[in-house]
Amino acid sequence: MTGPSSEDVRAEATVKNAAESAAEAAAEVAAEAGKTAEVAAEAAGVRIAELFDLGEFERVRRLFDEIWRSESGDTPISVELMRALSHAGNYVAGAYRDDLLVGASVGFLAAPAGHVLHSHVTGAPSGRGVGFALKQHQRAWALERGLEHVTWTYDPLVRRNAHFNLVKLGARPESYLPSFYGTMDDAINVGDESDRILVRWRLNAPHVIAAAAGDPYPPVVPAGAAAGLRDQYDRPVVGAVDAAVILVAVPRDVETLRRADPRAARAWRRAVREVLGGLLGQGAAVTGFHPESGYIVERTG
Repeated sequence: MTGPSSEDVRAEATVKNAAESAAEAAAEVAAEAGKTAEVAAEAAGVRIAELFDLGEFERVRRLFDEIWRSESGDTPISVELMRALSHAGNYVAGAYRDDLLVGASVGFLAAPAGHVLHSHVTGAPSGRGVGFALKQHQRAWALERGLEHVTWTYDPLVRRNAHFNLVKLGARPESYLPSFYGTMDDAINVGDESDRILVRWRLNAPHVIAAAAGDPYPPVVPAGAAAGLRDQYDRPVVGAVDAAVILVAVPRDVETLRRADPRAARAWRRAVREVLGGLLGQGAAVTGFHPESGYIVERTG
């Protein structure tokens, strides 16, 4: 019985060397992400850590109650579920300023197994850098475990969230999900349908790495872009949606509009669902978000 040929030995060595090189490269990226997360936390004046015990989960529940203020008393996630997720090796983290919890994020491993973390809920005061620091901590956590992507959903009508997700983080929309959570009665979503956009954050993409280091992804509106949906006196006006590049506007402040003019808010919901949802359903790609023009959508065919 003969042993392996010299060609087989060389091929095996090549595969082994490639695997070792890939592992070393992944470790370097994860280490750099960890440093970036530390810088983001320091800039926000917080300390971010994984959470493991019931007392910590109860503090998260109270914080989320203060943010969402559900009329029925329901919270975005329960203490018991946070305990189960954490115990099973999923992501539960909190941001502390001194000893005060000022932000938290909860996610779980998703399909395909070994590649994706789904970020279910993140809550923090806006405009203070806490949310950005939490997402950078989440990115480093995922990369340390060999994960390549993080996904989550957000309301496409909320302008600041679209800017945060697409510009500051560099995530990209994948699909439009009409009335994804059904009826919601919290102070943020009450009176509106729960349409969501699913985004994917490609953790190793060059523009994501640059955004993590403080260089946001610039929104570039190509010449000849058509206004598929525009804002006219706080009302949506549908335009041309058959161009190569389509701009889809959103209201300036949909949360205020829900209270001041519910009919206008509902009109925006249906118009964005029709135009943006329709384009994504046809295979078009959202390539950015402009502060004035809204979503930049490009047909890929």
